[in-house]
Amino acid sequence: MSRNSGGSAGRVTYRHGDLRQALIQAGLDLARQGGPEAVVLREATRRAGVVPNAAYRHFADLDALLAAVCSAAQAEFARAIEAQLTQVDASLAPAARARARFHAVGLGYLRFAQAEPGLFRTAFWLSRTLQQSAHPERRGDSGLTPFQLLGTTLDGLVETGLLAAGRRPGAEFLAWSAVHGLATLLIDGPLRGLDDAQTRQLELRLVEMVERGLDAPAQAGTPPAQSHEP
Repeated sequence: MSRNSGGSAGRVTYRHGDLRQALIQAGLDLARQGGPEAVVLREATRRAGVVPNAAYRHFADLDALLAAVCSAAQAEFARAIEAQLTQVDASLAPAARARARFHAVGLGYLRFAQAEPGLFRTAFWLSRTLQQSAHPERRGDSGLTPFQLLGTTLDGLVETGLLAAGRRPGAEFLAWSAVHGLATLLIDGPLRGLDDAQTRQLELRLVEMVERGLDAPAQAGTPPAQSHEP
């Protein structure tokens, strides 16, 4: 990248590929400040120091830029969860460590939502299919996306006997739904007014309840839930 010394003051010349990353970073900065609605092509190009039309070399339209910013927000999300995982004591016994890692993913999820509400909202703005949850651009430093990090900790619960193998299928969706629900209530819903002590207590209780609920035996005689499609 270099500054253009010609007639266009403040313009920047990028090597191939660098402009795409610069626009994504500009979009990420906008999302951090104001969520997905704040990501607009004109402002992203202004921040990157190029004319608006330059964006179309890499993005067909605003949705294409937003999709890339969404993936970048997911990668930031993954790194926040990874940071929480590094706090788990490696000297713990295998079962205790597996439990602590599962809790760390949930706590990392909740705390990212509160620390970076703009990025949290953006991370799910264009996440319309489950396949997107494994997109390479959504990976953190570990090479895993937030959804995959959750999956590995659930596998750890099975491997250490804390979760029955028969109850493992679909466990990601149940844990994800519970934690995402609380995160949304804390940043956009009626729980926004809770103080830090109340919030931390809820976070801890939720991840403990999710863990216990995942391995709770189904009530005898209770038929499995069925979907009712329109």
